[in-house]
Amino acid sequence: MPYHQEANPTGSLWVSALLALFPLLVLLSLLGVFRWKAHWAGVATFGVSLLIAVGVYGMPPLMAVDAGLYGAAQSVLIILWLTFNAIWIYNLTVHSGHFAVLRRAFSSVGEDIRIQAIVIAFSFGALLEALAGGGGPVAICSVMLIALGVRPLKAATLTLIANTAPVAFGGMGNPITVLGEVTGLPADQFGAMAGRQVSLLAIVVPFVLVFVADGRRGLRQAWPGALVGGVTFAVAQFVSSMLAYQLADIIAAIASALALLVLLRVWKPAGEPVTAASIAGGGGEIEEPTRERDSRSDVLRAFAPYVVIIAVFSLVRFDALRAVLDSIGTTFAWPGLDVVTASGAAVDTSYEFAIGSATGSLLLLSGLLSLPFLRVGPRDAVLVWGRTVRQFGWAILAILSVFALSYVMNMSGQIATLGAWLADTGPFFAFLSPIVGWFGVAITGTDAGANALFGKLQTTAAERIGADPVLLGAANSSGGVMAKMISPQNLAVGTAAVGLVGQEGVLFRRIFGWSLLLLLVVCTLVFLQSTPVLGWMVP
Repeated sequence: MPYHQEANPTGSLWVSALLALFPLLVLLSLLGVFRWKAHWAGVATFGVSLLIAVGVYGMPPLMAVDAGLYGAAQSVLIILWLTFNAIWIYNLTVHSGHFAVLRRAFSSVGEDIRIQAIVIAFSFGALLEALAGGGGPVAICSVMLIALGVRPLKAATLTLIANTAPVAFGGMGNPITVLGEVTGLPADQFGAMAGRQVSLLAIVVPFVLVFVADGRRGLRQAWPGALVGGVTFAVAQFVSSMLAYQLADIIAAIASALALLVLLRVWKPAGEPVTAASIAGGGGEIEEPTRERDSRSDVLRAFAPYVVIIAVFSLVRFDALRAVLDSIGTTFAWPGLDVVTASGAAVDTSYEFAIGSATGSLLLLSGLLSLPFLRVGPRDAVLVWGRTVRQFGWAILAILSVFALSYVMNMSGQIATLGAWLADTGPFFAFLSPIVGWFGVAITGTDAGANALFGKLQTTAAERIGADPVLLGAANSSGGVMAKMISPQNLAVGTAAVGLVGQEGVLFRRIFGWSLLLLLVVCTLVFLQSTPVLGWMVP
């Protein structure tokens, strides 16, 4: 028998919403207050979600567990396969000795670590987000910052904060495309609207990076670099989102990186260059890389894997090649999972094992193509891959458990309850709309996943309160990106990438405040866009 979701199982929407919210509160508390490791926090919260799904929503116990297994299976290709191969490429550079070359090459961008952080974590990270998405930018940019001498925890912090503004258009605009599919409205309109939200955020993010790297001194001395990098990115993203949202991040990333390189020809931060070693205060956060001259061929070989990544992900955007890759894999109905929404629509419970076109597979291909450049043999490549998987350790359980949690909440109806409760707040929902997306990304770990969960709810709520559905639909995506940095999946990816598995709670406390602050900025912006004050910004 199918399971029928009930949006208000207790008869009181406030009580139902509080119960539906409880697993998320437990998860955030275990990470941020009680400092649990991410894998144990994920497992415990998964258990809480099961209890609520069965005890409050009346979901059959075996089906609730099956929903968790379905979610865990979804994470294999979406997160694990992707991140394994992203870190494998980095580990290949270490094994071949090109890690040190890469470290010295990035130092040549300029000695100031604050500007290097903007170029790598913000600009180059946005380019990777545009092409690969998922946890790739967090994994790759973190280790690049480590290559400059940044200590692991600081590197992960900077990269997670930087991985915000480009997320709405990540994966060649996939979150916006999903938003158009689930709502039935033109994706181009959502892209243009999201560009008028996250582009303003892009101006702020480089300043946050400079502050995190070097505090108030960083803001005083390096603000021109943050301004040029942020404004250039914002303008390029704003304009390109109206023309071709799929290319918004690529254009913005390249534009901001070039603008910074041009700026550095005529300007340097005030005072002595702030190197990795000079901001190591408070226990030695950062250590300075050694100086050594490398040949041009060595430098090209060190950068080759990342050039190959860009080339591979650019080529697979051609429809003919994409069709071939999409044909490699299989799709089947997940057994034992038959769910119907409160409105009577069947929930899609198919499992798509798209191994050919999966981001992780494309990264694996990029790594294989990079082997000749790095001069690594097949046997060594396999051994390095095995060490990479072992490097993740408990982070694998963290990712599996959080995906299981998100699918139990979604399949049982807990997500629908939260959405209905927030949508019942009237005109003030325009302020709360980004928070819905924030919760969606906190649960699923992806902006596309949050749009799939809540996109239709946002546009329906907009019609009920007389707001523009394009505005609130885009707000779901724009607000969601603020949770990317604190989602347990990405915390696990970040700590695994820098070799600090088990330190997710420490990393969470470092960035949670920034997530809330930036979310508040987006909430205020969207609310003003729903009023005559900034209503002219709605396309």
